[in-house]
Amino acid sequence: MTEQGVRWTAEQVLALAPDEASRKAGGRLGGAGPWSQIGGSASGSVWGSCKGSGSTPYRTVVDLTGPAYKCSCPSRKFPCKHALGLLLLWSAEGVGEPGEAPEWAAQWLADRAARAARPAAGAGPADEEAARRRAGRRAARVGAGVTELERRLTDLVRDGLAGQERTGYAGWEETAARMVDAQAPGLAGRVRELGTIPSCGPGWPARMLEEAALLHLLDRSWMGVSGLPDPLAATVRSRVGLPASGEGEAVRDRWLVLSQYDTASPDGRLTTRRIWLRGLDGGRPALVLDFGPPGRPPALALPVGLVLEADMRFRPGSAGLRADLGERSVAAVPCAEVPVGVSTRAALEAYGAALREDPWLESWPVVLGPVVPIPGELGWQLADAEGDTALPVPLTGAGSRSRGGLWQLAALSGGGPVTVFGECGHRGFTPLTAWQPDVPEPVALS
Repeated sequence: MTEQGVRWTAEQVLALAPDEASRKAGGRLGGAGPWSQIGGSASGSVWGSCKGSGSTPYRTVVDLTGPAYKCSCPSRKFPCKHALGLLLLWSAEGVGEPGEAPEWAAQWLADRAARAARPAAGAGPADEEAARRRAGRRAARVGAGVTELERRLTDLVRDGLAGQERTGYAGWEETAARMVDAQAPGLAGRVRELGTIPSCGPGWPARMLEEAALLHLLDRSWMGVSGLPDPLAATVRSRVGLPASGEGEAVRDRWLVLSQYDTASPDGRLTTRRIWLRGLDGGRPALVLDFGPPGRPPALALPVGLVLEADMRFRPGSAGLRADLGERSVAAVPCAEVPVGVSTRAALEAYGAALREDPWLESWPVVLGPVVPIPGELGWQLADAEGDTALPVPLTGAGSRSRGGLWQLAALSGGGPVTVFGECGHRGFTPLTAWQPDVPEPVALS
């Protein structure tokens, strides 16, 4: 049991699995048969040795305050099937009463505690003059890239959009590569997205003009960044692709995990995991990002519905959403209640207010409810159960939701009101997680 006397459900454990094969393999190891040296501590850790194909059992230990995992098996998946099996065994109360960890588990837990207490690397005095020179050289390269991109956008508007379907994507990829050379990866990403719009179906000219206008706004903002208010200047630097300072505001709260999902980069070289959280006491939303190289999922995995007591370090810019999760000293526990939702009108007002801080913000995290999912010939909507307004659900383009996930939401609703968490943007509302009335266990929508 955790320090608060609460166990995770099997569904919350399996939500950590990096893929379906790991879910099945972890489920097979969730019984007591292959395990020995099973135990756990009152402070939130479990351990055990799992018999494998070799002569030496695989030693596995899980720190529930992370959660963090250590296993002697050769798997490159994270968490591996042994960690999942051990957690399933623990969730089914198969670990027993708290006890003393064996030496191999105690050593790893002690090393984690020592790393958490260690000052951050490079905390000594920095060469500020050298840092300023490096920043100046990069700013000059970014400025040259912005100037070139402005010429490209001017040519686009002068020549018209009609020929973009015939021109193809190659020219935009070349421009994106020039932005990478200029050390402006944020601009490169937006240029690549702009180049894909002509192949996105009916209505693409309007969408391309909108995105070109936003890109032009970002270019002009960079050219005058020194005269912008500090928060907006930080947002512009972040959107261009400059690394954000980690010296943002620290907020301690009990953070509810609202959603977790992965997206792959267009070239397949990077997997980005987006984890949405909300402070239960302060109500502040937070977005934690983690990244995985080719063939490996991101390391950070937080089951939807758990509550973490932790410090969140918010980065400057980006409407105050992007944050880094600090070390936790208390094991995560399931939330005991359904989060409070707002109306569709309030959701749009929240997104509009966020756009004042970050005009390039695609969406804003919102808990919506009570709402009723309504399918229709023109698309799905989420309608207020106690009002006369609704939000459309995008089915194509960025942030779209699969029809399978929508029918899953409809089945959960049964025609009645539900609470839904998702991303509210200029194209509508993308549902990610749902709760039935008075049922605190969330359902992650596929």
